[in-house]
Amino acid sequence: MKNIAVIGSGTMGNGIAHVFAQHGFMVALIDVNPSALDKAVATIQKNLDRQVSKGIINEEQKETALNNIKTYTQLSDGVAQADLVVEAATENVDIKLKIFKELDELCPSHTVLASNTSSISITKIGAATQRPEKVIGMHFMNPVPVMKLIEVIRGYATSDQVTSEIMELSRNLDKEPVEVNDYPGFVANRILMPMINEAIYTLYEGVAGVSEIDTVMKLGMAHPMGPLQLADFIGLDVCLSILRVLYEGFGNPKYAPCPLLVNMVQAGYKGVKTGEGFYKHTPGSKEIVVSAQFKK
Repeated sequence: MKNIAVIGSGTMGNGIAHVFAQHGFMVALIDVNPSALDKAVATIQKNLDRQVSKGIINEEQKETALNNIKTYTQLSDGVAQADLVVEAATENVDIKLKIFKELDELCPSHTVLASNTSSISITKIGAATQRPEKVIGMHFMNPVPVMKLIEVIRGYATSDQVTSEIMELSRNLDKEPVEVNDYPGFVANRILMPMINEAIYTLYEGVAGVSEIDTVMKLGMAHPMGPLQLADFIGLDVCLSILRVLYEGFGNPKYAPCPLLVNMVQAGYKGVKTGEGFYKHTPGSKEIVVSAQFKK
């Protein structure tokens, strides 16, 4: 695999493009929005500059990585030569099924189709194509250039050969791949999201405040980030979407999203991406303060 297409130029998409380009792959970064592509390339350049300043890469490697990325607004142009497509669009099952149906029609027959989904069934996505044996999950962690884990999710029809290829490819990116089977939430979010949801319930029921809950988990459980701050970082809308997938997939009330989370998303408080969730986030500043609605 030499030619990689990445669909979606948001936080995950530009991070995935960055990592592949840095490791010598030719990357087609695809988004229907030209300004989103410009922003993504600027973000990649900024993150590469940070790696140069830390001595992780040198200036020549940075320039090579940037030159390895080309941007496209037309899906057909971006995937024409792809050996692997990594879809990193919004976490919406209908959107993903539509994308994969189009990819199946547009991509060469040898192309492997991967999704960065954090919860949606790879089996269901594969069934939207005529090549389910070549459909697999590659769940990168955010921030992609920093985090070592890739959850490699094999759907019911994913072949052993494709799974082995993606595991090896992930190692070539200096990542640690972990193979998991296709059940709601996989491993990471099946464990993480109920914890975040329980933290929100703890706030909702008045057991403790935002900073108190996060402090207990950071100092008592050695978590680098409290669950409410992490929820803001992930995106409260994404957390809600994943919890709904878990709830629908298992039918167990323990996965039911907390009403507070539902209300916050409906009101537009989605965390870092909107500037406010459980905390208030100021662009360009590392300092965060508890959102006014949660201050006593």
